[in-house]
Amino acid sequence: MSNGTGPGGTGGTGGRATAFIGSFTSAGGRGIIAAAVDEQTGALSETAATDAVADPSYLAVGAAESGPVLYAVSETDEGAVAAFDITGTIATIAASATAGEGPAAFRLIGAPAPVSGAGPTHLAVAGGHLLTANYGSGSVSVLPVGPAGAPAAAVGVLRHEGSGPHPERQRGPHAHQVLPDPTGRWILGVDLGTDSVRVGELDPATGDLSPHGETPLRPGTGPRQLAFHPSGRYAYVLGELEPVLTVCRWEAEEGALEPVGETAVLPEGLAGVSYPSAVVVAHDGRFVWVANRGHDSISVLALDPSGEKAELVTTVPCGGHWPRDLALDPTGTRLYAANERSGDVTWFDIDAASGLPRRAGSLAAPAASCVVFA
Repeated sequence: MSNGTGPGGTGGTGGRATAFIGSFTSAGGRGIIAAAVDEQTGALSETAATDAVADPSYLAVGAAESGPVLYAVSETDEGAVAAFDITGTIATIAASATAGEGPAAFRLIGAPAPVSGAGPTHLAVAGGHLLTANYGSGSVSVLPVGPAGAPAAAVGVLRHEGSGPHPERQRGPHAHQVLPDPTGRWILGVDLGTDSVRVGELDPATGDLSPHGETPLRPGTGPRQLAFHPSGRYAYVLGELEPVLTVCRWEAEEGALEPVGETAVLPEGLAGVSYPSAVVVAHDGRFVWVANRGHDSISVLALDPSGEKAELVTTVPCGGHWPRDLALDPTGTRLYAANERSGDVTWFDIDAASGLPRRAGSLAAPAASCVVFA
């Protein structure tokens, strides 16, 4: 992967990176698209695609004995996870001066595994297992992973309980994200339906995910996604039902999350309704970026040196309609927005001093839902 200068960049050059784009096949998406990333411009060039699984709305990259593996949730009522060997895809892109040369392809590893939950929206790799956040059933599932990278059926399901004040969206629990903390010891589950973040402890030997604690957030905010400060001492929880970022202090020794403040991610007095979707923190901890569906923008927030206080600086257009996901490239110098309803992924150069994203290009990707890099 290449390095660069700017927020989190280190300078220098490296190999070609690969981007993987998830999409909703039920809405006209092509499944998963692989794209070469131009190390000089950040431009994406499609190299391969697969529709082997339905609605691969979120992706994660892991590692197996044979090389890198791409995992995808199937956001369906049945709920499943699929694994793809992407060694050939990455090798082809790395060796090619021009995208599209060679037999770049995905190879399905085993059969998709059931998650014992409905509508999985997010997944993460931790402790030799896959974890999925199941929005429909309000639960987090743990799936073992074999040496070749193939997932097996869920060995554990941690079911959330509770509700919130929103009459339609919070009648019950809706786990929207699951991720390990920076130490790898704790697993955090962000639940939109119960206005809370659950903390669990994963046993790598058995896959048991035991409840450890629950942090309530302000009722009605509908937390959707969380991102950590590079120091590991703070976490930023993004609300979907209210455009607000909750800053939390994270105590890794105790596995405790404590809210310490809120910041609006959109200016006051805006007409219409907006649903924030994704939060990204700069590699150097100076900025936070938030994607806003409806307002169709990217918010730029500045962090103080400690990371405890966030201030809204400005918003810029997302380059499309309904940005469902926002991703920072490996160099820390570019942002990529997956615009679901306009069917494209737009990339932005980040100004090193101000954190302001400047649109640089886009790639057609119908019903795009997420972007990850390998």
